Amino acid sequence: MGKVFVLDHPLIQHKLTYIRKQETGTKEFRELVDEVSALMAFEITRDLPLEDININTPVVEDAQAKVLTGKKIGLVPILRAGLGMIDGIIQLIPAAKVGHVGLYRDPETLQPVEYYVKLPSDIEERELIVIDPMLATGGSANAAIQSLKTRGARQIRLMCLVAAPEGVEEVQKEHPDVDIYLAALDEKLNEKGYIVPGLGDAGDRLFGTK
Repeated sequence: MGKVFVLDHPLIQHKLTYIRKQETGTKEFRELVDEVSALMAFEITRDLPLEDININTPVVEDAQAKVLTGKKIGLVPILRAGLGMIDGIIQLIPAAKVGHVGLYRDPETLQPVEYYVKLPSDIEERELIVIDPMLATGGSANAAIQSLKTRGARQIRLMCLVAAPEGVEEVQKEHPDVDIYLAALDEKLNEKGYIVPGLGDAGDRLFGTK
């Protein structure tokens, strides 16, 4: 079963509080999402492998130091709200390639429908991080993850700001090999499918729409 990590760093929790606040405007909301995404990326990359190399410093001609081994990372935001988290992560991992998965909910079946996919050509070699601010019912996350697996992805993690227990359970049931990283695991879904206490519609708040 994939693990669930709730990243309780004080800076993440502090900034998440202001993301949740109804009074937070679009500009500040975007900036805070960027900042929290970067902090979460710091935690989600904690286990990246390192190797030793020899370098010259201003003091000695031969010093042993550590660098990343070059493990390939891919970021895959779920359109559209996932786009709001990309800039903060790219600041920390500038070499990562970025793919996109677009999904909408069919109004009759309420099931996610894929309308756009654009991915790096070597996704089977990459550690992919699927990105979406909200993990509510789990439908979109499951569909995006399955889309990546169908195209050859082997290593996938899921990164969300807030999640409902129902969504976490669905992802673990459908994709038990995927670890989930959250800034907060909230109480529940309400009768309209919104996360409680949540933060509203992340896409609308990021892009100033209703």
